[in-house]
Amino acid sequence: MNQYVTGAVIRGLREKNKMTQLQFAEKLGITDKTVSKWETGKGYPDITLLEPIADVFRISVTELISGNTVSNANVSANMMRSKFYVCPVCGNVIHSMGEAVISCHGIVLSPETAEPSDEKHMIFIERSEDEYYVRINHSMTKEHYISFVAAASSDELQMIKLYPEGRSETRFKIRGVKRIFFYCNHHGLFYIDVVKGIDDREKGYDDVQKRRELEKVADMLFGK
Repeated sequence: MNQYVTGAVIRGLREKNKMTQLQFAEKLGITDKTVSKWETGKGYPDITLLEPIADVFRISVTELISGNTVSNANVSANMMRSKFYVCPVCGNVIHSMGEAVISCHGIVLSPETAEPSDEKHMIFIERSEDEYYVRINHSMTKEHYISFVAAASSDELQMIKLYPEGRSETRFKIRGVKRIFFYCNHHGLFYIDVVKGIDDREKGYDDVQKRRELEKVADMLFGK
């Protein structure tokens, strides 16, 4: 792992669970002096104790090591709150609908921050019967490419993996799609909201500025 549990994390979790050092120590079968050493940075728990410590705090070992606990706040989560995690080592893509602790290749991953599509990452959307044809105006070389494209509605996510030297295009079933995400391996995650009055026409727009102007008009006519 590229991180290890710190004394500050243990102390924070212990206090959050309203336990004294002695109470915590007794649950692990160790002394309170040992706990004190951990919390003051004079020592670290043996790796064999990580799972028992996590069990005491009712969290996962990954949460313990990352220092980020996840509360059960995903009851009302939906696909429009999608989070994407991309491993910098293998390119693995993990999707979550809410808060999560994700790791891959021993690295705790942070969710990618989606930015609006721009002139260097233009997206073209066209309706074809019951599908959206989506194309990103982007190179697809071995070094610089679009890794995946995803279409999100409130209750469904459609994701397509793309590959270097392939085509930066795909199709999605319309089925209430509201937002399209795509990931550039150099510049990160981008999105565009599918807009009524623009993307439900059998015509797409490559010009970003023109599209922004049309979005304003569509918002006035149809609302969001």
